[in-house]
Amino acid sequence: MGMPISHIMTSGMSGIRAAGDLVARMQLSKNMRIADAKDYVAKKLEVSTLDLSDEYVMRELRDDLGIGVITSVAGAPKGIAAKMNIEKLLDIKINCCEKFRNQVD
Repeated sequence: MGMPISHIMTSGMSGIRAAGDLVARMQLSKNMRIADAKDYVAKKLEVSTLDLSDEYVMRELRDDLGIGVITSVAGAPKGIAAKMNIEKLLDIKINCCEKFRNQVD
């Protein structure tokens, strides 16, 4: 049930095109209200909350931080590598990253 809801939420906030996926992660993993989640993510990214929905600002920032972008970029982190970078950036644990680490140990 959680996956369809998170998909709807991130799609509605521009998802990975901006910072919607990061805000939704904080809402779901830390039970934050949307305003608190936006503030938290903006502080971690060192941008304004308005920048979180700006696709141009976020495209460059996401690429610089290695936290995934909508289009594939040669040599850029994607998939599990990008999610592991998101874990570090937001100080959270992501289930699929934990499972991956358990499989490679």
